[in-house]
Amino acid sequence: MTGLGVIVGYTLREASRRRVLVVVLILTAAFLGLYGLGADRAFEETSGFVTEAGELGVDSDTLAGATVLGLAMFATLFLGVILAVFLTLGTVRGDAERGVLQPLVVRPLGRSTLLVARFVGAALVSGAYVAAVYAAAVSITGVVGGWWPDRLVVPAVELAGAVAIVAAISLLGSVFLSATANGIAVFMLFGAGLTAGLLGQVGEAIGSETLEEIARIVSWVLPFEALYQNALSHITA
Repeated sequence: MTGLGVIVGYTLREASRRRVLVVVLILTAAFLGLYGLGADRAFEETSGFVTEAGELGVDSDTLAGATVLGLAMFATLFLGVILAVFLTLGTVRGDAERGVLQPLVVRPLGRSTLLVARFVGAALVSGAYVAAVYAAAVSITGVVGGWWPDRLVVPAVELAGAVAIVAAISLLGSVFLSATANGIAVFMLFGAGLTAGLLGQVGEAIGSETLEEIARIVSWVLPFEALYQNALSHITA
């Protein structure tokens, strides 16, 4: 466990040294600022909108709040994925090329402990990040529009789980691919997962069992998309 903790700490220090966290924090601050402005306008523009009970059965604040918060959750997931990928994309091949892998995998640490520790470090950082950004977006939505999601904790946990899965995929890719190739591959898989989720929604709308089956299969292969969709459903549970 001591070796595991050392490698987790090494992962956190490496992220700080590469200034990955600084870049992500700058992007996050810009995103939350824009989100606050957008949410304020969304609630203001829909304040006079009245939904008839026989149609959607939802008030204007819920419609605006769920819409903007859902968009914020997508942006949060995307930023969290960026962080998770950059923490893991060069873990194995990159460390080997820099000559720091061999001293780390000698006994009693071992390769499996190294991989687990690097995954734990990346998952903790990216998971805490998405939970914090999600909480900030929820708070902004509540303060600006007076609307709060039905469930607060479950969506944050599922978003954290989604970025942890992406971190695991990126860590696996680092065993076989260079850092650049691995980063490209992971982001393409991330895009494929989101596209499959969209196809599933289209299939459900038009009654296409083929599209729904494709989306179902991809959700098992790339479960981060299913976690994201489930998190969205919980904010209006």
